[in-house]
Amino acid sequence: MIPRRHLLAASGAAFLSWDAVIRAAHAQTPPGVIVMAKQIDDIITLDPAESFEYTAQEIAGNVYQKLVTTPNDDPSRLVGDLAESWTASNDARTFTFRLKPGQKFASGKEVTAEDVVYSLQRVVALNKAPAFIINQFGFTKDNMAGTIRATDPRTVVLTTAEPTATSFLLYCLSAAVGSIVEKATVTARAQGDDWGNAWMKGNSAGSGAYSVVSWRASEAVTLQANPNAAHGPATRRIIMRHVADPSAQLLGLQRGDYDIARNLASDQIKTLGTDNRYTVVTQRKASLLYVAMNQKNPILAKPGVRQAIKMAIDYEGIQRNIVPNNYAVHQAFLPEGLPGALTEKPFKLDVAGAKRLLAEAGHPDGFECAFDFFSGAPVGDIAQALQANLAAIGIRPRMLPGEMRSVITKTRARQHDLALLRWGSDYFDPHSNAEAFSMNPDNGDDARNKTLAWRSAWAIPELTARTQAAVRETDTEKRVAMYEAIQRDHQQQSPFAVMLQELEVAVTRNSVRGLQIGVLSDRTSYAPIAKA
Repeated sequence: MIPRRHLLAASGAAFLSWDAVIRAAHAQTPPGVIVMAKQIDDIITLDPAESFEYTAQEIAGNVYQKLVTTPNDDPSRLVGDLAESWTASNDARTFTFRLKPGQKFASGKEVTAEDVVYSLQRVVALNKAPAFIINQFGFTKDNMAGTIRATDPRTVVLTTAEPTATSFLLYCLSAAVGSIVEKATVTARAQGDDWGNAWMKGNSAGSGAYSVVSWRASEAVTLQANPNAAHGPATRRIIMRHVADPSAQLLGLQRGDYDIARNLASDQIKTLGTDNRYTVVTQRKASLLYVAMNQKNPILAKPGVRQAIKMAIDYEGIQRNIVPNNYAVHQAFLPEGLPGALTEKPFKLDVAGAKRLLAEAGHPDGFECAFDFFSGAPVGDIAQALQANLAAIGIRPRMLPGEMRSVITKTRARQHDLALLRWGSDYFDPHSNAEAFSMNPDNGDDARNKTLAWRSAWAIPELTARTQAAVRETDTEKRVAMYEAIQRDHQQQSPFAVMLQELEVAVTRNSVRGLQIGVLSDRTSYAPIAKA
C-alpha cells in the first residue's frame, strides 16, 4: 500500500496528508476524486467475513472479487469473476473451480487457489454473522481442510455434505461473504487465532477495483484505485463522507462539496429531477424495511398481538406521505424481482380490527414496549409515523433512536422489543431471504446460525423444515410454489411486519457519469464513475 504521505494532493501541485485531502474534498471536490455524501454509520466492520450491513457490503463489492458474480443488467445470470470455469460431479457434491490467470491483489501478488481456500476457510473458522451462507453446505472448522482445498495453484475443489444444485452454491459464493482476501497479507497481521479479523475491520487485502485507505466510524471512508486491478477504475479515489441529514447532503451537492448524494428525501429528489444540472440514478433494490418483534417479550410472543401490530400500520400512508420516491409498499420477505416473490398485500390499516385482536389477547388497554430504530431520515420519520399508528391502538412505544450500527448490534444480541430494520438479500436466490426470515434450526442463545428469525427468538421447527425442503427441491416450478406457500404462512404467523421495498436513488452532478447501483448492495459499482 502507498504510504499516505506520498499520495498526491487533489490539486496535483503538492504532497498532502490524506487527512488534508479529505478536508480539501469537503471544501471543493478535486479532479480525480469522487466525494460521495452517504449515511455510513451502519458500518461495524469492513472485514467481508464479518460485515453484514449495507455500506460495508457495498465497499466489499468494490474492494474484493469472488469466484463468481452476477451482472446488474441480468442479476439472475451467473458469470465468472475470479473463476474462468467450474464443473460439478455426477453426485452433485464435488465442485471444481479453475481460476483465471493474471488476477492480482492490490499488493501486486497474483490470486491463487491457496488464497481462495484460505478465504473460505477463514469464513468458516471465524463463524461471524454472514458465515451461515457458506456453512449451510456442511463446512465446519473440523472438516474444512478436506472439504475446501486446492489441488494446484489455479484449481479449487469444494465438497458439500449433501447433493447441491450448482446454481444455488454459486449464488451463495457470489455473496459478499465469498470475497477473496490475500492470505499472505492477512496472516501477517493475525493476532493469536483471530485470522487477521482485528486488522481487517478497518483495512483491506483484495483484488477489486479499489483498496481501503481509511475508515473512521460515522465520519468517512476513503478508497484508492488498485493499480493491479484487472479492470482499472475511471477515478483514482473515492471518499464517502457520513452525512446523516438529507438537507445537508442536498446543500453540499448544490455547493459542489459533493459529487454524489445517496440519501436525499423524496421531495428533494423530485425537485432535482427537473434540474438539468443533476442526474437521478434509480434502482429497485432487493432490500426491505420491516418491524421485528422479539419473542422473548411475552406480550409480543402472542400471535394476536403480532397480528394487531401488522393491522395497525398505515403502509400506504407512510409510503405516500414520507417516501414516495424511495420505497414501494411490499409485505412479503422475498423482494419483488426474486423468483417466487409475492406481490399481494394482505395487511392494511384497520384500527378497529387491531384493537379487537389486542383485547382478545388480554391487552384491551394496550401495553408499553421499547422501540429501537435508526435516527436518520427517512427511517426516523417512518418510526415516528409507526409510533402514532401503534398509539392509536393503545401500544405505547418507548422510542430509542440511535446510530444504525448500535441498533444492529442490539438486535443481534436479541435485546430489543420492537425494532425498525432494513434487510438486503445476499444473493439472487429465494433462499437468501427465506433462510434469514423463516429458518431457525437452533433457538438457543449460542446457536451457530443466527438468522433474523433467531434474532427475534422465533422458534419454528416446522417452517424451518419446509424452508430446508424448498432449497433442496430441483424442480423449478415446484420450488417457486413452495416459497410462495412459505411466504403466505410467514405473513400471518411471523414476528415480522414487512412494510416496504427500497427504491435506491442517487443524485449526481451532471459532470459525473457511470455510477451503477446494484440490485444487491455489493453489486453497486464505483469503477465506472468518471468526472469531467
